[in-house]
Amino acid sequence: MRLKPITGITMGDPASIGPEIALKALLKPELYEICQPLLVGDYDVFKQIADILKIDVLLNRVSSVTQAAFKYGTIDVFDLGNTDVSKLKFGEISANCGEAAFQSVKKVIELALAGELDATVTGPINKKSINEAGHHFAGHTEIYATLTNTTRYAMLLVEDNMRVIHVSTHVSLRQACDLVKKERILEVTELLHNGMIQLGATNLKIGIAGLNPHAGDSGLFGTEDDLEILPAVEEARRLGYDVEGPVPADTMFAKAATGYYGGVVAMYHDQGHIPFKLSGFKWNSEKKQMDSVKGVNITMGLPIIRTSVDHGTAFEIAGKGVASADAMVLAIESAVQLYKHQAVNKTVAV
Repeated sequence: MRLKPITGITMGDPASIGPEIALKALLKPELYEICQPLLVGDYDVFKQIADILKIDVLLNRVSSVTQAAFKYGTIDVFDLGNTDVSKLKFGEISANCGEAAFQSVKKVIELALAGELDATVTGPINKKSINEAGHHFAGHTEIYATLTNTTRYAMLLVEDNMRVIHVSTHVSLRQACDLVKKERILEVTELLHNGMIQLGATNLKIGIAGLNPHAGDSGLFGTEDDLEILPAVEEARRLGYDVEGPVPADTMFAKAATGYYGGVVAMYHDQGHIPFKLSGFKWNSEKKQMDSVKGVNITMGLPIIRTSVDHGTAFEIAGKGVASADAMVLAIESAVQLYKHQAVNKTVAV
């Protein structure tokens, strides 16, 4: 166990705010007190962003983890040399940027699987750019699952005391309804319970959302709540989990916001993401941008640690130097917390 885990941080899409928030996060000395951060991506992209931000920091180009200095005031960059900054246009979708983003994700996964990184943190990618580059994934979660040969995984969102795991994520709403199955609900409930323990939660009570309005209202508005969700809740109780459900989603999240639940299970992407982002995102109507973006995305079930910012590429403000690094800081801190729990318990993150 290292006292300070070596933490690989991807640049995300080079045309996005990803490189900016990664650099801004590493300007905070407190992060160097808890981990050994290593940026992974294109050195020239980070240099360009440093110039835009007018920050006085030494960028240390390395080609191996062992070359990193890991000291505050020097930002180590594992250079993949895969972006031509003379052709880079902020805020634009492109296969070249998608390829660069994908390669940085692939590299941190490889390094983590080889034991050279203790944790990985990802910057935002653009799904269309990734797919235009020929990598047909719905997002980071699916990339990690594929490259680590993981079949049992789920997306967990964390912001303060709000913890939301999803039965399904990057599928259409029509498909999401078909994925509401007892076995999957039980699976993500277990992943959520374990994640809450790893993140230091003391309240392990879990709310499990209904799928339909009023959780189906005894079958009046759909049968999934009675046929799939309720049996999953009953089985979870038999297995020893402290669960309630199916709870109508509108009231469940109101209760979760007060801390009544330590975590909740959402049936699909927007059911979980909308209330979560209402809690962690602060929109400035005058500036027409987010003042603060807080929230961490954790992939549960992997053999390695992966956390991420829970926001997108923000192409509209890329290259302007105004992006908030709050979520990136939280993602790094969460990765460290997961590592410490894993190291103490001598287990992989589940």
